[in-house]
Amino acid sequence: MAVDTSDFRNGMHFYMDGDVWTIIEFQHVKPGKGGAFVRTRLRKVKTGQVVEKTFRSGERVEPVFVEKIKMQFLYRQGSEAILMDLDSYEQLPVPSSQLGEQADFLKDDTEVVALNANGEVLGYELPNFVELEVAETDPGFKGDTVSGGSTKPAKLESGATIQVPFHINIGDMVKVDTRSRAYLERVKK
Repeated sequence: MAVDTSDFRNGMHFYMDGDVWTIIEFQHVKPGKGGAFVRTRLRKVKTGQVVEKTFRSGERVEPVFVEKIKMQFLYRQGSEAILMDLDSYEQLPVPSSQLGEQADFLKDDTEVVALNANGEVLGYELPNFVELEVAETDPGFKGDTVSGGSTKPAKLESGATIQVPFHINIGDMVKVDTRSRAYLERVKK
């Protein structure tokens, strides 16, 4: 049962070129001359690759039902992350490479969503924002200001390294955008 471009919704999954893709955003465009079309940004579920694609109005795609299974990150074991299915309590070793770059921000008990279609795990969705404690960073000195836009590297409790403003010290809790690896704000404990 194919659907056409008028049924597009953010988060919709469909088959294209043999892979499962997710619509990140879409926009219907009706130029004064020529036919209408839909401009989209798509993410390949397995690899996380993002592309822009234009569909003619009325073009049809094959939708995919994707089941979202809640899991919990337990711990790392070598190059694998051990996840637990929150329904069956089954523990699964998952190669860190399958979790993508966001895996650097996982700490114990973080919730992860497994995307499952036709009995196959296509990928994992990790939280977009996490709050982590700063484990290592150089001390901030009087006179170093945030307004200058200067930053310093800081290693977080999960092992990830990001750039933070000079006023951040060891032991501070910081909020991080896992998609861009950007420091957002200091969080009160």
